Amino acid sequence: MKKVVKFGGSSLASAEQFKKVGNIIHADESRVYVVPSAPGKRFDGDTKVTDMLLHAYQTASEGNDIDEELKAIKARYDEIITGLELKDFSLDDEFAEIKKNLSENPQSDYAASRGEYLNGKVMAAYLGIPFIDSAEVIFFNEEGNLNDYKTYKRLTERLAQNERAVIPGFYGMGKNGNIKTFSRGGSDVTGSIVARASRADVYENWTDVSGFLVADPRIVPDPKPIKYITYRELRELSYMGASVLHEDAIFPVRSCGIPINIKNTNAPEDAGTWIVESTCQKQDYVVTGIAGKKDFCTIFITKAMMNSEIGFGRKVLQAFEENNISFEHMPSGIDTMTIVVHADEFIDKEQSVVSAIHRLAEPDSVEIESGLALIAVVGRGMKSASGTAGKLFTALANKGINIKMIDQGSSELNIIIGVENRDFETAIKAIYSTFITK
Repeated sequence: MKKVVKFGGSSLASAEQFKKVGNIIHADESRVYVVPSAPGKRFDGDTKVTDMLLHAYQTASEGNDIDEELKAIKARYDEIITGLELKDFSLDDEFAEIKKNLSENPQSDYAASRGEYLNGKVMAAYLGIPFIDSAEVIFFNEEGNLNDYKTYKRLTERLAQNERAVIPGFYGMGKNGNIKTFSRGGSDVTGSIVARASRADVYENWTDVSGFLVADPRIVPDPKPIKYITYRELRELSYMGASVLHEDAIFPVRSCGIPINIKNTNAPEDAGTWIVESTCQKQDYVVTGIAGKKDFCTIFITKAMMNSEIGFGRKVLQAFEENNISFEHMPSGIDTMTIVVHADEFIDKEQSVVSAIHRLAEPDSVEIESGLALIAVVGRGMKSASGTAGKLFTALANKGINIKMIDQGSSELNIIIGVENRDFETAIKAIYSTFITK
């Protein structure tokens, strides 16, 4: 058994948290490769180290001295080092190098990456295992995307030479020889890449929650946890805003069938959530998860005999493409078509889009409506359960909620409904209470 373990910023914010992480790693000898994030917030109102580093970069890019900024950042690490009693360990040389590089050639990706780099150094010293700089094993191409071939070749070779190691998350080496970072949350991606390269049996992703919940706890009080969720279900829920794991982290392990276990550093005994390719584990509920987002716009297009006009849909979508707007959903009827888009992308270009639709598709009318919220009800159990849609619509009708849009995927994995923004929270609560028994 071989496990890759990734720890988030809240799991490594202080010496106390570091000790919890150390206990977790020592409790299972199969946890051989460790991917740390930068220190997160220690308490409400605290500042993440990555944000402190980016502030130092901004100061340096304006030509100002960064001694005070680096002093404050170093104090965060020194506090951890002292708390871990690493008497012969220091980051003095590393901070001297950071000051030199930021003063001479300030780069935001370099600055942002140093939190993980420094935490990796501390973690390796604390565990007494080798440190592998991600810049030496993770590579990006000219477009800024992961260079799969070079990364997996180099990383596989290095891991084969080290039975255990710490590999910091979030960054690698760009094509131009400069440090390049993933998007925020990218340490999840690094962990997934390491899991694939090492042919791990499990990728454990440790954070401050015990896995996924069926619904947003800010809307539904004390929602039930999700025990097992498939990659496809996770993709659907992540798209609709439910996020514990960086969604790009799914793809490297998905190709190898490596399961992901979301665990809680502060409650390691909790089972957490298992993210798997497929499973025969019995579900407690027909619905796996409920998630949604507010603030969409609908563009309702009518034209007599639309269904018999070849190329009509392409012409409509071309109007959005010309304005660099992506669409979310496109339910249609015989003489009608509705395009659903994010309001913040559309609102400043609405008249340009309407004009283009008229020019390209010559519709009878175009109507715009805003204030739409989309809610996704996702569950692999829906395919074999009868009456799911009926129960969903009844639950909303009983609360007096008008459904503005319905879109069900052919996979029968999810049903997406549109309601008014003002009904968003009430709708989610109604759906939860209908499908999830207390």
